[in-house]
Amino acid sequence: MQDVIIVGGSFAGLTAAMQLGRARRKVSVLDTGLNRNRYAAHAHNILGHDGTPPGDLLARARAQVEHYPTVQLVQGKAIAIAGEPDNFAITTEDGASLEGRRVILAYGIVDHFPAIPGFAECWGKTVIHCPFCHGYEVAGQRWGLVYSSPMSLHGPVLYANWTDDITLFLDGHEIIEQERSKLDKRGVKIIDAKLKSIRHDNGQLHSVATEDGQQVELEALYAHPRNHPSADLHAQLGLDMTETPTGTMIAVGDMQATSRPGIYAAGDLTTAMHSVTFASNSGSMAAMGVLQSMMG
Repeated sequence: MQDVIIVGGSFAGLTAAMQLGRARRKVSVLDTGLNRNRYAAHAHNILGHDGTPPGDLLARARAQVEHYPTVQLVQGKAIAIAGEPDNFAITTEDGASLEGRRVILAYGIVDHFPAIPGFAECWGKTVIHCPFCHGYEVAGQRWGLVYSSPMSLHGPVLYANWTDDITLFLDGHEIIEQERSKLDKRGVKIIDAKLKSIRHDNGQLHSVATEDGQQVELEALYAHPRNHPSADLHAQLGLDMTETPTGTMIAVGDMQATSRPGIYAAGDLTTAMHSVTFASNSGSMAAMGVLQSMMG
């Protein structure tokens, strides 16, 4: 039996695995290899690694984690979980079974791309979700923002740190006149019509077309598509969840503990702030929480 089974081998899961491996705990990391930021060419705001491709970061991290003899990386998808502290069992898609005293859920989330031609092809390149992650490279250029919830109305205020040329695409939604007036005073252009398509060359955005025939030239389009956890182990466990503007996340308390004893969670599953840095931090906290829970 392992001390800890980690479901998900991206930045949160591997950080937790390294910390536990250095504590000489027996750890298995289950991973599908489908890290959420695989669409991005470069990862930013990572001290010492700014601009490194995410795949390169993960490959280096896996090699370093594998250095610890008590940690094993397992390729596979977890489909079932049962048990209690000191006796959890996880079944994989290929029928294998893993047993562990504690579990860290770090399997991340999946984005639902809208059925707009060009959206998926540009995602992570020039259709992006975070100005802190990608804004510097397109600073001072023409930006668009797709309205997805009332939270979208805060975007233009934040984006003003990078550009003063912002177009808000309401995509068929309505906003009150007071909000429209505030945006107008900030110089934000507003287009009410629904998006029709995104024109690009190999993911490099050129313009956005709307259903009423408008075509707006842009260098970057910010969007926040709906998302959901990439597995359903949290549902099988009946964990408490929290709503976010784009989906749901696992509710966690001190040291990333979930509502069920012995189960911890980390990464994009547990926060609306999605970045490599936040994921790694929560993975480290989850590892510490697990270690503390096994003392005594």
